[in-house]
Amino acid sequence: MRRADRLFRIVQLLRSGRLQTARSLAEKLQVSHRTIYRDVQDLQLSGVPITGEAGVGYTLRRDFDIPPLMFDREEIAALVLGARMVQAWGGMQLSEAANRAIRKIEAVLPVAVRERVDEVLLYAPGFCASKHLREKLDALHNAAQQRRVVLIGYVREDGQPSVRRLHPLALYFWGGTWTLAAWCELRNDFRSFRVDRMQHLEALEEIFTPRAGQMLADYLRKVRCKTPS
Repeated sequence: MRRADRLFRIVQLLRSGRLQTARSLAEKLQVSHRTIYRDVQDLQLSGVPITGEAGVGYTLRRDFDIPPLMFDREEIAALVLGARMVQAWGGMQLSEAANRAIRKIEAVLPVAVRERVDEVLLYAPGFCASKHLREKLDALHNAAQQRRVVLIGYVREDGQPSVRRLHPLALYFWGGTWTLAAWCELRNDFRSFRVDRMQHLEALEEIFTPRAGQMLADYLRKVRCKTPS
């Protein structure tokens, strides 16, 4: 990580308002305590109102704000396209969040740069994403974040119905199709399920505890091993 990027990250972490120790900052940025002490001192000398001391912790005055970030044309295009894709194919909650995010970005850009947002001619039409699908995406995403077991009624590729209890791990978008990566209690193994084939979906109150061999990192390792090189 470049030093300029590290200094920016330190300011961002301190903006939370919570006291941050040099140890916690060093762990998050993967540098030594000595580097954090030196960076904080340099930030203070440059006028950033950081309060605190070594051995106690640091925080940033709440009324302090950093200048708006500047984006080049390609960065703006990437941000706008990403937001448009989320708006088109994401769940309803994320779609609304993407819209708010792009409005906030526009609000802090200078007028000359703001005009570039409308110049981005990259679109992601989402008229095929139904409200029902978006609601299922929200429910599955929330369940994965909260580690709640989900019960689904599923139609397999051969047309046969199936009922499964799953530990949702992550959602993946394959250019028109969403799949849920999950630990399946019936098969006692990882399985992927197309969200559009879920006829019934219920997030249960039951919480699952990630175990070795059943976590997202394990799923990704298994997928990589099956992928031809």
